Amino acid sequence: MLVDDHTRKMNLYGQFARVGKALSNPARLELLDLLAQGERSVEELAEAARMKVSNTSAQLRALAQAGLVDSRRDGVRIFYRLADERVEEFVGRVQEFAAARLAEVERAARDYLGDVDALHPVAHDELARRLRDGRVLVLDVRPEAEYAAGHIPGAVNVPHDLLAARLSDLPADTEIVAYCRGRYCVFAPDAVRLLRDHGFTAHMLDGGLPDWRRSGLPITTEAEA
Repeated sequence: MLVDDHTRKMNLYGQFARVGKALSNPARLELLDLLAQGERSVEELAEAARMKVSNTSAQLRALAQAGLVDSRRDGVRIFYRLADERVEEFVGRVQEFAAARLAEVERAARDYLGDVDALHPVAHDELARRLRDGRVLVLDVRPEAEYAAGHIPGAVNVPHDLLAARLSDLPADTEIVAYCRGRYCVFAPDAVRLLRDHGFTAHMLDGGLPDWRRSGLPITTEAEA
């Protein structure tokens, strides 16, 4: 009886461990961050993550087996999405917990993103207030497909790799707040530094789009003219 009870207990905890195992691969965590922007095909995810399609597909299958993502087939293409909004929240909490417990996270983030604090991130409620007052230009520097899948109402999309060529399209006398995929996305910090180097008053949104959404603030798919 004791052996049977122990076996059943280990089976239970083994099921819990499936989620932890799925999150133990850095590539899978990046894919979850990408899927937090919206549904994507395997090929699109592979390109965004700079991974081979075969490896991307294998990592997505592991995430699906842990109940973290769902998929659908459209012809010969397979599209993936987060299983539900709780996955995005859970992954965000994991990142926050890791950052609070491991000093190496802060060092790695600073090495990758630079000194984000120097860019004076704007809080979500503050940006919402400035938007209502019409005193800010919100700049979404993610790729066009991610913007189309959902963005902050009123945000203008200028993908990070096109920003340098489109600086003349931006108003020089308006404060700009840029955002991208999330707290550990480099697009917004790089965009703000570029804007500041060219004389713009620019800041970044604290946490990016996922944190904005988790705060209960609105998201739209309507493009800004």
